[in-house]
Amino acid sequence: MLLVGLTGGLACGKTFVAAALHNLGCHIVEADTLGHEVLQPGGEAHAKVIAEFGPAIQTPDGNIDRPKLAALVFAHPAALERLNSIVHPAVKDRASRLFREIVARDPHAIIVYAAAILIETGGHRDVAKLILVTCPRETQIARALERPHSTEADVLARLARQLPLEKKREFADYIIDTGGTKEDTLRQTKMVYEDLRRLPS
Repeated sequence: MLLVGLTGGLACGKTFVAAALHNLGCHIVEADTLGHEVLQPGGEAHAKVIAEFGPAIQTPDGNIDRPKLAALVFAHPAALERLNSIVHPAVKDRASRLFREIVARDPHAIIVYAAAILIETGGHRDVAKLILVTCPRETQIARALERPHSTEADVLARLARQLPLEKKREFADYIIDTGGTKEDTLRQTKMVYEDLRRLPS
């Protein structure tokens, strides 16, 4: 097994690159998907998050109202830290189980763990190689504003909470710049994949 991290800033094209790596033969594990799963009823973090932030964050059917929870924590760093201290360990445990399941089926698998804040949480120390997806800041903002319900204030606030891309570059083994055409991004992604295949698994 070769465990590779995939990260990038807001709207840099991480999902596009992950899909391309999947098409090339990698196994993709998305931290964001696992984050949704652990917050669902019966998930590892569901009851703990409600206990921490109160029943007001629940919908009538018992789910966690994610927009309401986000509004509650993102303006308050201490609250966000409390939420992360519950969710991140649960996501990490679930990811570890998935890695083991993949390796049981494919011992020489290249597993790509995609996470927006992989460096910020220290998760980059658990991977053999780290891919950073990047693009110019103005491209980031323009792409993010195309998403439903996005506002410039919200986009800028989210960017401010992430480690700047310039800093993330210091941790990366590979950098894929998505500021050009999709074809150029795919070309860079294939080059990274071919290099990963040459590494011992």
